[in-house]
Amino acid sequence: MMKRVMGLDLGSRTCGIAVSDALGIAHGRENYRFLDGAYKQVLAYISEYLKKEDIHVVALGYPLNMDGSKGESAIRSERFKESLLTVDPSLKIFLVDERLTTVMANRSMLEADISRGKRHKVIDQQSAVIILESFLASPEAKNL
Repeated sequence: MMKRVMGLDLGSRTCGIAVSDALGIAHGRENYRFLDGAYKQVLAYISEYLKKEDIHVVALGYPLNMDGSKGESAIRSERFKESLLTVDPSLKIFLVDERLTTVMANRSMLEADISRGKRHKVIDQQSAVIILESFLASPEAKNL
């Protein structure tokens, strides 16, 4: 049985959340909305969620620039990782390169014929699923 893992796509106003089941299959859970830049609110919500669901591994989206350099969004993910570890040092948090996840999420929803309005509401959740799937397929996940 595989450990459950949470996938996160952290934006400036939303955080997409996905969780894997015991078989290692990623499921979108929600699109958590918060006030622009209110990361303490997100931190409290995610910390509580992890405790409630008894999850100790997080795959956090790491939005590098296309050339591999770090921009403000990547730095935001690094800070969020450090904040989560301050709340619970026992967590295992992996930064997952998410350069094309939003494009992939949009494409999969277009293929599923989901309307633009509905896509907008769930895009971050779908991106979190892709981040989580990408992590679950990585060598790091095999060693959990």
